[in-house]
Amino acid sequence: MTTYPLSAADLKGEGMTSQRARDRLVAVLKDSGIRDPRVIEVIRNLPRHHFIDQALHAHAYENDALPIGHGQTISQPWVVARMTEALLEFGVPQKVLEIGTGSGYQAAVLAALVPQVFTVERIEALLRQARRRFRQLGLTNLRSRYDDGKLGWPGEAPFDAIILTAAGDTIPTRILDQLSPTGVLVAPVGSPSRQTLIRMRSDGQGDFIQEELGAVSFVPLLGGIG
Repeated sequence: MTTYPLSAADLKGEGMTSQRARDRLVAVLKDSGIRDPRVIEVIRNLPRHHFIDQALHAHAYENDALPIGHGQTISQPWVVARMTEALLEFGVPQKVLEIGTGSGYQAAVLAALVPQVFTVERIEALLRQARRRFRQLGLTNLRSRYDDGKLGWPGEAPFDAIILTAAGDTIPTRILDQLSPTGVLVAPVGSPSRQTLIRMRSDGQGDFIQEELGAVSFVPLLGGIG
């Protein structure tokens, strides 16, 4: 997938939400090591201000995490870009599962790059907002579910790639079991005070190769629904 369905108003923006502001963000991401041109192009065009409260629009294209309510955040753009390019490095996955829809921004980035995205959110109010944004952007290759993210989406498994946008001490076994034998998983792992972004891939013999991709900071991975 190489295009993103945006309205003329979203592409144009004004002031701190203009295309110039997005171009400045992209320059920061490149300077910080983001290299995948497909990811850079989506970040450049996607209206991040569409995914946050209007009061925060002036900060939409800064390289910072921002609050979205309910104790959750929209991730720092560098983190979104790094996680996305880590999923794409070995080929474009056909079917991706995201745990933690939040604002919907990460799912929208993925939907511009892969054929199918499935996203699960445990906070119903956040999912309602995210679904409204998906509809406004005309997404047709994204499905969402209100459920306990720790359960994944077993009815749609296996997935070629899985991404977690919240951190636990370990990756839940139920989620790992939904990864295809040749799939890739990217997730933050660790305590609230110390987290590392990891990538897990099959070694072809039933075990996983685990790589550390850098220090990150995410909200905790919680079970249940709220």
